[in-house]
Amino acid sequence: MKRTILSALTVLVATATVAPVAQAFEPAASLQNNRLEALDSRTKNTVHSLRTEHLNTQTKAIDSIQSARLTELDARTKGAVHELRIEHLNTQTKTVDDLQSARLAELDARTKDIDNIQSARLTELDTRTKGAVHSQRLEHLDSQTKVVEDLQSARLAELDARTKAAVR
Repeated sequence: MKRTILSALTVLVATATVAPVAQAFEPAASLQNNRLEALDSRTKNTVHSLRTEHLNTQTKAIDSIQSARLTELDARTKGAVHELRIEHLNTQTKTVDDLQSARLAELDARTKDIDNIQSARLTELDTRTKGAVHSQRLEHLDSQTKVVEDLQSARLAELDARTKAAVR
């Protein structure tokens, strides 16, 4: 690019120095003007194409740098978002665990209370049953004892009657 600019400047300086001589020769001057115009247009086209190429290269470099930066930012953002999600899920899990623990403690307390109530009821029923069974057994034994006594008394009466009959 510098060469092109230097060449253009050289041509301009040369043109400026040759211009007074060229004016002396009008046909040569118009020929010279045509050549200068052609050279200027070529130089302008070359400089323009070099500038365009340079700008395109810079644009590509900037695009690739921005792409790399965006990729890095995406990676950082994904990492941060992932960590935030994990932290949120851990918090939710801890909350659920705490709730379940509280519910289990409450259920354990209720179960213990129910077990105590049932134990008290069973003890009461055992006491009642033992009393009822004991009294029923006593009644049964009393009735058996009475039957046995009645039988013995009947036998003794019969023996007494036999003995009295035998003695007479």
